[in-house]
Amino acid sequence: MSRDLRLNKALARAGICSRRDADGLIFSGRVKINDEVVMKPGTRVDPARDRLSLDGRLLSLDTEIERSPVYVMLNKPVQVVTTMQDPGGRTSVTDLLPAALNKLRLFPVGRLDYFSQGLLILTNDGDLAHSLTHPSKKIPKVYKVRLRGDLTRGKLHYMRRGMVLQEGVNLAPVEVKILQKKNDTVLAKMTLIQGVNRQIRRMCRDLDLVILSLVRISQGPLSLGKLKSGEWRYLKPREVRMLQNYTKSSL
Repeated sequence: MSRDLRLNKALARAGICSRRDADGLIFSGRVKINDEVVMKPGTRVDPARDRLSLDGRLLSLDTEIERSPVYVMLNKPVQVVTTMQDPGGRTSVTDLLPAALNKLRLFPVGRLDYFSQGLLILTNDGDLAHSLTHPSKKIPKVYKVRLRGDLTRGKLHYMRRGMVLQEGVNLAPVEVKILQKKNDTVLAKMTLIQGVNRQIRRMCRDLDLVILSLVRISQGPLSLGKLKSGEWRYLKPREVRMLQNYTKSSL
């Protein structure tokens, strides 16, 4: 029986990134099969025969012994990059994990930008990561955002009905709830169902609102809870099952 894998799934199997992020690596020409650059994510790879490399580094697909999947929740602090490592020497999310976990080649599911903080899932389960980040699933992510500026009814209506960014990107409606108003600042809870890069920051930019803090407090069925900034924990088996069931039931 053939054990061929799609190229993007093979990269996820190697613990490099999620299948969705693997497409970007492939399109950028950084991936080779048997020393030839391949730029189609659907290309088939035979783990028993083919040599797969990224940026010239040979990758192991662990085909004989399947790695046990590991699932971790991290409360990402500000000024930490959501990458495996940073060429500029900045602290990355993997720097916050113990060496034993980093040997398992966990990768982040989705992104939080440099100045954002909060819930981030890391895993070596490429299939689940792919499901959690696929646009068709519309997995809700909830943020608490502290703003400075005039958050008028008109601006709220614009976000809630689905606005268009100045770059021409159409956004799905965003659920916005005002939690607190104090002097010239507002604390709002925003629920997003898209994976648009830096969506909240770009929305606020277009509405002349200044973000003072941005914290992701939940993703799908998982909540950050009492996990402190910079701390991590393993997901409980029931939480993993909740994620798996959630991705199956989401539309």
